[in-house]
Amino acid sequence: MLAVTAGVVVAPSASAAALPPKVPVAKGTGGAVVSDTVQSTLAGLDVLRRGGTAADAAVAVAAVLGVTDPNVAGLGGGGYLVYYDARSGRVSTIDGRETAPSTADEKLFIDPATGQPYAFFDAVTSGLSVGTPGNLALWQRALQRWGHYDLDDLLQPAIKVAEDGFPVTTQLNKEIDQNKDRFKQFSSTAALYLPGGAPPAVGSTLRNPDLAKTYREIARHGTDAFYSGSIGRDLTKAVQNPPLAANATVKPPKGKLALGDLRAYRALDHDPTHIEYRGADVYGIAPSSSGGTTVGEALNILERTDLSKLDRTQALHYYLEASKLAYADRGRYVGDPKFVDVPTKQLLSDSFAAVRACRIDPIRAAVAPVAPGNPLNPGSCTPPPPAVAPVADHEVHTNHFVVADKWGSVVSYTNTLEQIGGSAIVVPGRGFLLNNELTDFNFTPTQGTAPDPNLAAGGKRPRSSMSPTIVLKHGKPWFAVGSPGGSTIITTVLQIIVNRIDFGLSLPDAVAAPRASQRNTPTVTAEPAFIAGNPGLATYGHTFTAQAEIGAAAALEFVDHGQVLAAGEPTRRTGTSAGVVRPSR
Repeated sequence: MLAVTAGVVVAPSASAAALPPKVPVAKGTGGAVVSDTVQSTLAGLDVLRRGGTAADAAVAVAAVLGVTDPNVAGLGGGGYLVYYDARSGRVSTIDGRETAPSTADEKLFIDPATGQPYAFFDAVTSGLSVGTPGNLALWQRALQRWGHYDLDDLLQPAIKVAEDGFPVTTQLNKEIDQNKDRFKQFSSTAALYLPGGAPPAVGSTLRNPDLAKTYREIARHGTDAFYSGSIGRDLTKAVQNPPLAANATVKPPKGKLALGDLRAYRALDHDPTHIEYRGADVYGIAPSSSGGTTVGEALNILERTDLSKLDRTQALHYYLEASKLAYADRGRYVGDPKFVDVPTKQLLSDSFAAVRACRIDPIRAAVAPVAPGNPLNPGSCTPPPPAVAPVADHEVHTNHFVVADKWGSVVSYTNTLEQIGGSAIVVPGRGFLLNNELTDFNFTPTQGTAPDPNLAAGGKRPRSSMSPTIVLKHGKPWFAVGSPGGSTIITTVLQIIVNRIDFGLSLPDAVAAPRASQRNTPTVTAEPAFIAGNPGLATYGHTFTAQAEIGAAAALEFVDHGQVLAAGEPTRRTGTSAGVVRPSR
């Protein structure tokens, strides 16, 4: 007996046995993929086997993730892609971050009835939080620059998975259960993810025919179907008049996003950020994300000290302090460069790093929050001015994957809806959740008397922490890495780089190692194993707040004889799916 509801069929899983197990590490040749789900990794590997480029495979992976990892990925979100092109030897990036509606201003999240900011989660679960999605435009731009296949070809795996269904994982069931109070507020979301009023059971088959139909329409008519056609009209209608359930208990603010905002959207080509670190070239994403500048600045600060010659506790102290300083500068200076003058070059300069590095006391943690420096006039190492309050970051969970093809081209791509479940609004008849990225703007000024670079404005991209990264050695790809995790993304990527380069861990061990995240806050957020394994950090003045998991990284490394080592998470977020085209024996 099948239980049938609008948009979803839940049945005993017939396909679970056909799927290979999820494995976190693989090694071989011909190309590699590391992503969150087995189905998305298999889709990418199939494209690579058929002669597709890393860009082709990345689009197929991302589209399938929109089906199998729907709470953190898909058509309703945006992201950033870093690409190493083996033919030219160049690293490039594409900014597919969401944008605010043209009618938005810095009072976007001020309740006109009270003159006060909306409560954060009231703003999240509303049309007001939804920015113009950028993922689809990013996919098309990546194919234009580096692809061998057309978009319609690469959407076919996602269409098949959406139609045939996939077994509900423990992780997906958990995410839906955590969001059920939000999801039940919207009729379209409840119909898809709460059949019979409850999350689909683990192991049952979840089908999404509405999303299959949406992908099929894009395959036939191109991205215009989304950005100026019927899909876009359905999307903006859902934003402006959220599809409330008959028994809804919320009255969410209506959104401002209009079809003209979708028509005006462009995925942007940018130069990557670039720093040299201990003989390696580290490339990241430039603003509007803060990932490349903050990871790069922290590494520049750390390079002033040979961490490999310190005991591990003191080396980790330097890591935490460098993060603290870089986050202070992030909050003060980084925003959308079309709207604020971001001093990217100066933030990544050696002269600024030298001044910031001398603020680190080798035996004592600075009391956070510390004040930002002045990259335009670094000055000398003097006592810091009064601190400002730390900036709250709410981007909770994203989705990261990496791809390498047989020619040696590499993709490192992070995409997100922002919160798990985004705004909680599924576009009726379309099968995908909408983002709540606009809540990444600061609701009110945070920098005291200084300008705040991250207030909303029409067409502006909210600051992100996404940090897709590619590291070269001697001009060739060495490893690529990225992670979800909101504002902890930056420290996750930074810590994996330090683990690999300074501490000499293998890439799988660098990914699996316990994590800690210092974001210019009074306490360090850390996994329990990190706290237990590093008791000596307390003698430096570091205090900790435990968090069960930080991030869920995906990485790959080029090793001997043309082989690629694909490395994901053994346990975080129930593990990552790594695969290669031709496994080593």
